[in-house]
Amino acid sequence: MMKKTKKTLTKKNPIQKQRIGSDSVPEDRLFQVKQRKRAPHEFVLEALAEVEPRTNPMFGCLAVYVAEKIVMILRHKQDKTAADDGVWLATTQPHHESLRQEFPNMRSIAVLGKNVTGWQVLPADAADFEEAALRACELVIAKDPRIGKVPKPKKRS
Repeated sequence: MMKKTKKTLTKKNPIQKQRIGSDSVPEDRLFQVKQRKRAPHEFVLEALAEVEPRTNPMFGCLAVYVAEKIVMILRHKQDKTAADDGVWLATTQPHHESLRQEFPNMRSIAVLGKNVTGWQVLPADAADFEEAALRACELVIAKDPRIGKVPKPKKRS
């Protein structure tokens, strides 16, 4: 077995370099935990707490699930697509008209293309954003059938 020396080490493995000539690696380097980003629009998750939502990172956003359904995506990117920041509602086209009566500022999501999809956004820059987002949470808690989709099963490769 070849003895490791400073010449055989690379910059890619600083822990190995640390071990040469020392008995152990500093604990703070071994147990560093990456700080999680705060959830965008955290008040939405607080409003849904009674139905025990679970979240999953998705496309740089935060998908929110209740039971087996994806109900919304929380987005706060503040980039050139910031017009689509807000709460994305998982719905279907037949429900758009009735939901628009409750959410006048609801619209299609630009980053998803020109075609109207089932997803609709409650834009964060709308004057009634928080009120609308909390109303959407009430609908989710009431199990309103217009909000939420059961995701398709993942394909096995």
